Amino acid sequence: MEERILPDSIVFSDALPSYNALDFSAIRRFRINHSKSFVKGKTHIHGIENFGNHAKRHLRKYNGIPQHHFN
Repeated sequence: MEERILPDSIVFSDALPSYNALDFSAIRRFRINHSKSFVKGKTHIHGIENFGNHAKRHLRKYNGIPQHHFN
């Protein structure tokens, strides 16, 4: 995580218990417990999951994209 997430970033995640072992002290983290609700205001996990699925489906036809095209 330290290599991918800048300090003071805001991270949204679900409430998976295994995340409790990770150190989130350098970031602001908000957890969404799917057993209680799927949405909190305008915040929900499904937006980024949906985007990821569409991106993978679209990029599959190109057999991936070279790493140097990603910032």
